[in-house]
Amino acid sequence: MSLLIAGLGKAVPRHRITQSDAARITQAFACDDAARERLFQTLYRRAGVESRHSAVLTSSEGDLDSRQSFFQVEAAPSTAERMAVYEASSGELAVRAASAALLDSAMAPQSITHLVTVSCTGFYSPGFDIHLIKQLDLPRDVARTHVGFMGCHGALNGLRVAKSFVEADRSARVLLCALELCSLHHQYGWVPDRIVSNALFADGAAAVVGMAAAREPASHRALSRVIATGAFLIDDSEDAMTWRIGDQGFVMTLSARVPDLISEHLGPWLRRWLASHGLDIPSIASWAVHPGGPRILSAFTEAAGLRRESLEVSYQVLAEYGNMSSPTVLFILDRLRGQGASGPCVMLGFGPGLAVECALIA
Repeated sequence: MSLLIAGLGKAVPRHRITQSDAARITQAFACDDAARERLFQTLYRRAGVESRHSAVLTSSEGDLDSRQSFFQVEAAPSTAERMAVYEASSGELAVRAASAALLDSAMAPQSITHLVTVSCTGFYSPGFDIHLIKQLDLPRDVARTHVGFMGCHGALNGLRVAKSFVEADRSARVLLCALELCSLHHQYGWVPDRIVSNALFADGAAAVVGMAAAREPASHRALSRVIATGAFLIDDSEDAMTWRIGDQGFVMTLSARVPDLISEHLGPWLRRWLASHGLDIPSIASWAVHPGGPRILSAFTEAAGLRRESLEVSYQVLAEYGNMSSPTVLFILDRLRGQGASGPCVMLGFGPGLAVECALIA
C-alpha cells in the first residue's frame, strides 16, 4: 500500500542572510589568520549557497553586529545556550510548517491520528511535538513518534514510519514534521571540515499530511504517492560523516572522502533497488536528491550516470535556502510538484553511517 501525500507545507525562520554576509560573521570566530583568509572565502564561495535563514538572526537588514548577537568572537555559546534557542524557536517554526501542510490537505487537525516528528539539531522535553498538539489542537490521544539524530535523511525515515502506519491501519491520518536549526551549531576555530559545515547549513521545517492512497492512482496529483522506501549502509565509512554532541554545540565531521564513497558505492545498489521495483535509472523522470553540497550532488550524478540538469532543483534549493538537513528533500519535492514534474521520482538523502535513505514517489 502506498502513502498519499495529501498536503505539504514548509517554513523558514523569519530572517535571512546572504552567503557573503554569513562569511563575514563567521570569519571573525573561525578564521583569525590572514594567511588562511583566501581559503576561507573559497570554501564559502564553493558551497553553492547564496542565502539562508537562521533562528539566531534578529533582522534581515542593517549592519552585521545588529543582526545577531548569539555568536560572539570572545567565546562560543555553550551547548546549553544553543539548546535554549532551539527550545524557544522550534515550536513556532514547526507550527507554521504543519499548518501549511494541513491547509494544503484540507484536513481538519482533529482528524490526525499519528504525529511523527523529525530532528537532529536539538533536544528538550516536552518537545515541539507537544507544542504542535496544543497549538494546532490535535487530538489529545494522537500517537506520537520521534525520529531523532539521524541526520539529513531523517525526513525519509519519517516517511517510512508514516507509510507503515497507514499500511497497518487504512484509516490513519499522519502528520509528519521535520525541523532543524542547524545554524545553532556553527563551530569556532580553524578546522576545514567544520568551516565547510558552517558554510552550508541553515534552518527550516517541512511537514506532510499523509493517508492511505486510494486504489485508483488516477485520482491523485503527480508526485503524491510514496510507493516504496529503501536503505543502504556503505561499509567502512563510519568516520566519513559524524554528528556528535560537544560542549559548544553539536559537532559535524564531513570528510572529503564522502563524495568518493558515494560515487564508488551508490550506483550498483541504486540500480539493484530500482530493478526490484521494475525500474531503472533512465525510467526515473525526476530526482529529489538532498544537496549535502555541490561535491555530493556531483558525486551522485557520476554514480547514477546522470547530467547535472537532472538535479537542477536540488541545486536551486541549496542556493536559496542552504542545507537545512532533514527538511531539505521535502522542499525539493514541493518545488518539483509546483513545477509540474512527473514521476516516478526518487527522493534520496545521506547521513552518518555513511547511510543512504530513499523513497520512490509516483
